[in-house]
Amino acid sequence: MRYTIVIEKAEGNYSAYAPDLPGCVATGASVHEVEAEIRDAIVFHLEGLRDDGLPSPPGQTTVDYVEVTV
Repeated sequence: MRYTIVIEKAEGNYSAYAPDLPGCVATGASVHEVEAEIRDAIVFHLEGLRDDGLPSPPGQTTVDYVEVTV
């Protein structure tokens, strides 16, 4: 499965979340670390859904960039 994640620079660390999986978040000291942590969090989240007899939601969020001039 493939899910979009958003990584944000916080004060002293990084945070990440998966928009298609509400409540699925992670933090890490670096981008590399938070990527690994959010991957583990997604697996844990999906296993919890499966254990509760719920389906895994499809990854529907997409990401794109826009260029602006000011």
